[in-house]
Amino acid sequence: MRIGETAAAAGMTAKTLRFYEDRGLLPAADRAPNGYRDYPHETVSRLEFIRRGRTAGLTLAQIGDILAVRDIGQSPCIHVKDLLAKQLRDLDARIAELTALRTTVAEFHDAAAAGDPAACDPERICSYL
Repeated sequence: MRIGETAAAAGMTAKTLRFYEDRGLLPAADRAPNGYRDYPHETVSRLEFIRRGRTAGLTLAQIGDILAVRDIGQSPCIHVKDLLAKQLRDLDARIAELTALRTTVAEFHDAAAAGDPAACDPERICSYL
């Protein structure tokens, strides 16, 4: 498949395919006599995997590690499970941080909404913060 066909089948751009190839996520494509890249049909499933990995928040390096394990004929499933567990822990921590931040901002906002700017302490930059 030419690069445009492969990109369209995977729902990506040709530029993205070249980027992934440059990063080592895709094996270098064979070249037709005219110099065009010629990708095997399996490339589409590999690209779909990369998209799912990105959707899960994995980095390109992490996805590359998974693909490297698969490329040597081993199952990367335990590695993927561990990565996803870490991703969940990181997300839970970030959600907790954002929840605490939201509480703080809501308190400041409530104070600002109930306050009177004319009563602002001139010694402070702003009494709401």
